[in-house]
Amino acid sequence: MSELLQWVDTHCHVYDEKIEGGTDAALVAARAAGVTKIIVIGTDATTSRKCLDIAIRNSDVWATIGLHPHDAKNGFAELLGMLDESKVVGIGECGLDFFYDHSARPVQRESFAQQINLANERDLPLVIHTREAWDETFEILDSEGVPKRTILHCFTGGPKEAEKCLERGAYLSFSGIVTFKTADEVRAAATMCPIERLLLETDAPYLTPMPHRGKPNHPALVSRVGEYIADLRGEPVAHIARHTSRNACLAFPGIAP
Repeated sequence: MSELLQWVDTHCHVYDEKIEGGTDAALVAARAAGVTKIIVIGTDATTSRKCLDIAIRNSDVWATIGLHPHDAKNGFAELLGMLDESKVVGIGECGLDFFYDHSARPVQRESFAQQINLANERDLPLVIHTREAWDETFEILDSEGVPKRTILHCFTGGPKEAEKCLERGAYLSFSGIVTFKTADEVRAAATMCPIERLLLETDAPYLTPMPHRGKPNHPALVSRVGEYIADLRGEPVAHIARHTSRNACLAFPGIAP
């Protein structure tokens, strides 16, 4: 019997009520599938607290503290008290979402800039959500100073956007979107991304990869994303598993052994 490959899910929301069977069941299933480390991502004060509680209870889980652009109007003040917790390994997800505009764009920009500055001040990784706002995202990053470890979560751009991210030293994190029929540009970006800048995530319970579409996503399926990208790039699955797991520990030093 071949050895089980080891994976890292760098972005998921296992506190979400859509997670089938609940948080604990999802973590058990992930471990059985070879997922050795999981980062649970905060999007506001309530979810960031949930992330921390899950991380504190589980030695293989870590948390980020962040304010999603949808929630930028709520302000970051409530989250500041959580930043000193030992299992916090990043700021975010934060950024700009000009598709939904659930918060006014000036408020999104201000919140994004604030969280970039916090990441720089605290020397923490920055997890970015950007949708239909690439130019503004790069503009604010350049203005505030790109953190040493910057992660473009759920990368949805093409080679052009990937190149601009890579020029800034960022990591590209690919989700189940890479398996979607219409995601040709994302596949092109995943193919050209240098192996040392490649990360994997599920964004569970969202963005379930093919052929599991129609069901809630869960961290165990990060292996499916990795297998798909390995086939896309013509590289051994073990090569992708090894490098993306190593990259995760470099992008998020707080999870490193």
